[in-house]
Amino acid sequence: MLGTGENMSYSIERRIQFCAGHRVYGHESKCATIHGHNYVAYVHARPKQGLDPIGRVIDFSVLKELVGGWIDKNWDHNFIVYANDLEVLKMASTISRKKDPYVMGVNPTAENMANFLLKAICPELFKDYQIEVWKVVLYETENCSAEATLV
Repeated sequence: MLGTGENMSYSIERRIQFCAGHRVYGHESKCATIHGHNYVAYVHARPKQGLDPIGRVIDFSVLKELVGGWIDKNWDHNFIVYANDLEVLKMASTISRKKDPYVMGVNPTAENMANFLLKAICPELFKDYQIEVWKVVLYETENCSAEATLV
């Protein structure tokens, strides 16, 4: 049968958009200034043991619901701040807002954010599913992206 051999490899990708602010603590140029991006995350998943009975890695809507839901709750229309950036943390504490800034243990670069989704968030979100999120590509702009991949 076409496409069902044991030597086949499958992967799917889901695009998730969100808007967030950040600054790159210690940056040598303009990213040291508070600013925001219209991010686009591409989340790649593969099955742990072949396709499901319907012939899918996982339904695309599950990726949207779980990863997109996490991003919507924590990062979308929020400020992502490095825990060591005391200046921004202090400033954020003085502003009324709908949600607290999302504090990360690492600088919120595109590389670190992609890696955080890949290694910290997705394994927890998909622990009860027979898939693995193996790559996250995060675009800050149309021209600039970072990729984190499990090897």
